[in-house]
Amino acid sequence: MDLEFCLGFEISASGGGIATAHHFRVQTTNNPVRKVESDPDIFFHCQHCKAALVANRSAAGMNLACQKCGQQTLVPKQEASSATAIAFAEELRGKLKENESQRAEVTGYINQLTIQLHRWQLRLQTLDERKAQLEKELSGQR
Repeated sequence: MDLEFCLGFEISASGGGIATAHHFRVQTTNNPVRKVESDPDIFFHCQHCKAALVANRSAAGMNLACQKCGQQTLVPKQEASSATAIAFAEELRGKLKENESQRAEVTGYINQLTIQLHRWQLRLQTLDERKAQLEKELSGQR
């Protein structure tokens, strides 16, 4: 099953800018991991003010005005996905999965301790009630 959608946006700076649209195709299979193909944009930072910028791959090598500072900045040429970039992405996915696993474990501990705390609070309440009852009986004996 393939799902398709389009996301359009425009970036402009001091009268000029880049208009671009993303066209995504999400391929779903029996595999729980979804693969996303997208129109390749280049994400980079301004050489002057370090503002985050995005441009269509067709603008690679061109000078564009920065949206924030207005200075001309070079859109870097990007190489195709390298094996190291893919390996890095897989490593990050693994770390994210481990992080989620640890979060679930800690949340479970918190829930168990919350239940135990509630039990101790009920026990303390019962002891306080018993104390009040015994003190009342003691004062009635005098």
